[in-house]
Amino acid sequence: MITHGTNIKLFTGNANPELAGEISEELNRPLGKALVTKFSDGETRIELQETVRGYDVFLIQPLCNPVNDSLMELLIMIDASKRSSAGRITAVIPYYGYARQDRVARARDPIAAKLVADLLTAAGADRILTMDLHAPQIQGFFDIPVDHMIGVPVIAAHYLARQFSGEDLVVISPDLGSVTRARNFANRLNAPLAIIDKRRPKANMAEVVNIIGDIKGKRALLCDDLLDTGGTFIRGAEALLGRGAREVYACCTHGVLSGDCAARLRESEIKEVVITNTIPISEETAKESGNKIRTLTVAPIFAKAIERIYEDLPMSILFD
Repeated sequence: MITHGTNIKLFTGNANPELAGEISEELNRPLGKALVTKFSDGETRIELQETVRGYDVFLIQPLCNPVNDSLMELLIMIDASKRSSAGRITAVIPYYGYARQDRVARARDPIAAKLVADLLTAAGADRILTMDLHAPQIQGFFDIPVDHMIGVPVIAAHYLARQFSGEDLVVISPDLGSVTRARNFANRLNAPLAIIDKRRPKANMAEVVNIIGDIKGKRALLCDDLLDTGGTFIRGAEALLGRGAREVYACCTHGVLSGDCAARLRESEIKEVVITNTIPISEETAKESGNKIRTLTVAPIFAKAIERIYEDLPMSILFD
């Protein structure tokens, strides 16, 4: 809890006001008054309804569905803060949209993750606070400081409290690119690691080729950074059970849940999916999944990060 000074202001757009409210409660600071709406032609309209002159301003806005609206709200809030003489502007982006477009995978592909980084910097952000970028090296796309939080400690603590640990459990990386994240997770649960070798014939489609590691008779826990259409988890669970796993659970930081993902989870062999609230999950979506989705809050870790940024303290303690 911040107990000194008054030079801090928190604002939020329409992307995830529930999480912003939880963060403000953790910090014992009210959310600033702001009008975030649209003009009749669809243009985003922002009006900061209190002074920010000289203040440390934190703008809380994940880039989730509708992604382009969320991004424009954040950019214009940054611009409004800069033109109102804010002392420092931190864009708090629990989920960084466009992060999967981080390289030229095919001829003439854009690198949209870099473009968004440039837009945020050009708008006037002084630093970025985010969580579980799809690729950690996206931090290098920014020419301003980036504080990159990880969701593994929050999720691992949840599973440890439920006694998911030891040799009876195996943590599964859903692809080769997620091995580092999954290994960190496995170490915290004192569990072995296995890897799914998959290929993507096209976007949003995954095929399991092989499984590397011992999973027979074990409780398998799939771990990834985000859950979009559900194909990776659902096909992974089928492959794991087909190769001898006893049961399959899944977890991730960002619940994108696009299309009919929730319904597909309901029909799948996955026992439960644990996600955090970086992206809001409606009660309707949770019910549509057959109540397989369990949500954890990341408000405490973001509140601590905001406090330490405000007080110019090291961030390394938050990774424990």
